[in-house]
Amino acid sequence: MDEKRKTRYTPEELEEFRKVINEKREEIIIQLQNLRDRMMDPTTGEYINENSPYSLHMAEQGTDAMEREKTFLYAQRESKFLGYLDEALKRIDNGTYGVCIECMDEPQNLCETCPLIPKERLMAVPHSQHCLPIKLKQEKKKKTY
Repeated sequence: MDEKRKTRYTPEELEEFRKVINEKREEIIIQLQNLRDRMMDPTTGEYINENSPYSLHMAEQGTDAMEREKTFLYAQRESKFLGYLDEALKRIDNGTYGVCIECMDEPQNLCETCPLIPKERLMAVPHSQHCLPIKLKQEKKKKTY
């Protein structure tokens, strides 16, 4: 086994990841604000509800309710993703970012960079805590249950 294998990303690499994460955070914050704006009544500043005066026909009210629900679920998903990105920033701060949590203590050597998550994966999925082979194993297990 190669004893010179990296077990942590360099401070410079971590700052590069931090930049990517912060850019994604900014995008999500803007998207969340846009979603909030869509859910607000511009005249009252309150959230639009089922009793909104904009929909006078029952069919329109159903469509409006469905659209509100979709918007709410999307906002919820984006908020959750924002939380994952915040956790990733904390891992950068404490020096554990980019280390696969399954390979951290006992490297499984399923990818070239083990125990590090490959840089390409972190650029694509910056909140990831697993290398791709481990993630695929987990997904396969989920499907069998």
